[in-house]
Amino acid sequence: MIETLLGNRVAEKCLLFIANYREGYINGIARTFNISPSQVKKQLERLETGGVLVSRRAGNVKMFMFNPRAVYKRELQILLEKVLMNLPKPELQEYYRKRRRPRRTGKRIEKD
Repeated sequence: MIETLLGNRVAEKCLLFIANYREGYINGIARTFNISPSQVKKQLERLETGGVLVSRRAGNVKMFMFNPRAVYKRELQILLEKVLMNLPKPELQEYYRKRRRPRRTGKRIEKD
């Protein structure tokens, strides 16, 4: 949707992923969208160099998140949230509504 504004499709997917989950790492984003990790790495590092994202180490994984000091952070997040709200439901379910934490032991799984 905003691929033209961000430069390319991979950058768009990386930013939408981080906007939805608040942070992400190269292999996680690459696996989610079935994209080459080298493409994801290139875009995340480009966005980090540009000041849009920052990274931190979590063990041996480099986690990327929005730069809290960026003056346009709030506006960018609002734009990305609007894009997420207007995605087709199947795409939203497939990529942006994955369970990220473990389920409590013994909890029943309810189907739609």
